[in-house]
Amino acid sequence: MFMPQSVTYRPVGTLAFVGLACGVLLATIASATVPSPGDYRVGQIIEPKENTTLSDPEFRAILQSADIIYIGEAHYTPSHVVAALQVLQSVLGGGRKPVLGMEMFSWDGQSGLDRYLEGTVTSPEDFLAESQWKNNWGGKYADYSPLVDFAKTHGLTLLGLNPPRPLVRNVAKQGLAALGNDPQAQRLPSALTGGWTIPVPFPADDPEYRRVIYEQIEQCHAGLSPEVYEKIYEASVFRDEGMASVIASTVKSDAPEPTIFVSYTGAGHIQYGLPIPKRVQRQLGVLANDVTVYLHALDPEHPEDVDRLLDERIADYVWLTALGPRGRQPRCGE
Repeated sequence: MFMPQSVTYRPVGTLAFVGLACGVLLATIASATVPSPGDYRVGQIIEPKENTTLSDPEFRAILQSADIIYIGEAHYTPSHVVAALQVLQSVLGGGRKPVLGMEMFSWDGQSGLDRYLEGTVTSPEDFLAESQWKNNWGGKYADYSPLVDFAKTHGLTLLGLNPPRPLVRNVAKQGLAALGNDPQAQRLPSALTGGWTIPVPFPADDPEYRRVIYEQIEQCHAGLSPEVYEKIYEASVFRDEGMASVIASTVKSDAPEPTIFVSYTGAGHIQYGLPIPKRVQRQLGVLANDVTVYLHALDPEHPEDVDRLLDERIADYVWLTALGPRGRQPRCGE
């Protein structure tokens, strides 16, 4: 299976960590099997549509033939970073060089990210300052540094997916209608990756996306006014549309060979294929071969969590990983 319980996460010594995590693509299952209800194990990669567990070769073949791979994580879960490293290694093992996009970096920090990857900036402190890490994400960089180190070691392009936090905050306060009057929104595109521009008017609302996301916002932020809920919702729309723009622009760009784009975001941004994947398809205008991989940290005492993900067909594949230091992370409202 792809994910062993024995893999240990170490935020320091990341090159050794990458070698361990990506070199161990582990004991192969002979063929896809049907998991017994509640009999879930760390390392299983389950296809909800057919309710089958994939073997390593089957899953590698799927990854290597994709145009876009969407990985959805629970933030600060070490086993999810390991899983992403294994996806990247699988793509490289198939003879293709992926482009990695991360939600944890934003457009206004792209130049700092580029300078670090090319070796112009070597100090971690200078890198974090130039990449706007604190201003946009702000968590422990060591939790995500293995992905950056992997990109640097293998010469991969690494793109920040997130719109800058000041823009997101402005939408959360004033709504999408304010974008057309925001001078900052008009200045930023020339400095951003992916050719992103603020669309005015913004794309029409997606009723299915609204139903799912609005309900989740209400569950996670109980007791707010309808006006506040709407602004939070519009900020979610803006972030997903912005991240989709970076992916779509990169996939559409003229390159010597077809690009596999590996997107690494919170799992909420890939659920049901709605938030980012559907927007990328709309922006591309042509059908892309994409794959959504929902990472779930398995709590053996709560197999019903996995049952629900499979029943809802949350993604193309649900990958069961080891619990992180935060333990089980139930949904809002539970």
